Amino acid sequence: MPNGATSWARASLIPSRAHLEALYSPSVGKAATPPRLAGRRRVAGLRREELARLAGISEPYLVRLEQGVDRHPSPQVLNSLARALELDADAAAHLFTLADPGPVPPPSRTEVAEDVHRLLDAWADRPAYVRDRCFDVLAANKRARALAPMYEPGRNLARSVFLDPESRRLFPDWAEVAAQTVAALRAEADPSDPRAARLVAELERDDEEFRRLWARHEARPARDELKRFARPGA
Repeated sequence: MPNGATSWARASLIPSRAHLEALYSPSVGKAATPPRLAGRRRVAGLRREELARLAGISEPYLVRLEQGVDRHPSPQVLNSLARALELDADAAAHLFTLADPGPVPPPSRTEVAEDVHRLLDAWADRPAYVRDRCFDVLAANKRARALAPMYEPGRNLARSVFLDPESRRLFPDWAEVAAQTVAALRAEADPSDPRAARLVAELERDDEEFRRLWARHEARPARDELKRFARPGA
């Protein structure tokens, strides 16, 4: 089982098998084989040698990227990989961040300014909360706390979504919420943060659906996703 920041960062540069299979799968309306790679195949999806050819790099170099031997590919290589993998803007940006993470960010703040608390309380007619990059809830107004225990300060939203059975009853569209949570966690959390590494290791260990979604390597920051709640009158 993957464990720790090193395995997370290393694995993040490896294209997932599910992603490669989806690239040229008839189920998503694309040709079963790339035109440039026409010929008989025995397995679905994009093979390593095909990915290397599409990206214009050697297969041995791709293997070194997969194995984490080379952790600093050039921008040209990253752009080529992003095009070959048909990554969207979010996933491509995440690929660049992993390859060149820059300075280690300061630890996440655990205290919320008083004016933010006042702003949350001013939204008395709607749930509102503040979380950090690890999905720890830092502050929430009364409406959010009444909606579900997962919004209590000190709780972790990702942990609640996957490990609290109540969340599957709370969200009628739980599968969609789970996928959004994993994609946002991968995009926003810092692999060098021990808290993030421990959270991912725990969820990989304890929840099969998290393991499946995490293995897809999707990265998409949280934006304005809508969530439905099965809590009439809350």
